[in-house]
Amino acid sequence: MKIISFLKNCVRVLKVTRKPTKEEYIAAVKITGLGIILIGSIGFIIFLIFKIIAIFG
Repeated sequence: MKIISFLKNCVRVLKVTRKPTKEEYIAAVKITGLGIILIGSIGFIIFLIFKIIAIFG
């Protein structure tokens, strides 16, 4: 019975969803790109700090 209830909930959610507009899609891509760049920059800074410590330490 739980499987049938789960499937009914899935169908209900899928009926409510819609395709994002072009503006929503562009905003999501920008936010995702900024997040990737931010995390990559933080990782690179940490890498540089460890390199500097290894050179002078």
